[in-house]
Amino acid sequence: MAGSYTNILMHLVFSTKNRSPWITPELKPRLFQYMGGTIRKMKASLLEIGGPADHLHALVRMHQDKAVADFLRDLKSASSGWVHDTFPDMRNFAWQDGYGAFSVSHSQSQRVRDYIAPQERRHRRTDFKTEFLAFLKAHEIEYDERYIWR
Repeated sequence: MAGSYTNILMHLVFSTKNRSPWITPELKPRLFQYMGGTIRKMKASLLEIGGPADHLHALVRMHQDKAVADFLRDLKSASSGWVHDTFPDMRNFAWQDGYGAFSVSHSQSQRVRDYIAPQERRHRRTDFKTEFLAFLKAHEIEYDERYIWR
């Protein structure tokens, strides 16, 4: 085949360090806008983003030339650096080292968008730990809970 044709959709989930509530209503729109620009610079598309004060969910169409680990490392590094530069009083802002990355079929992309959009409302009823463990179970990912929350 002469070209590469991909539709790599990933539901990304990651939290602030120690799940601290850094993503305030004032920060959130600017942070999400910045992250969208960073994602575009990586030849990817941000399809949906949302989350409460301590973590976020993003549906991203990734480019085939970037590994998931590299993509997330670069996104988290750029966005935390931007927070530090833009908001000097948030010098302690940081993302947790780990993440969740779950593949999404095109036929399920709208369902994932609909899941991500009302995150703040959802987390009035369900905490992050319960939600994340449910994702691991649904995707049949083995884990040892002793090591997840470090």
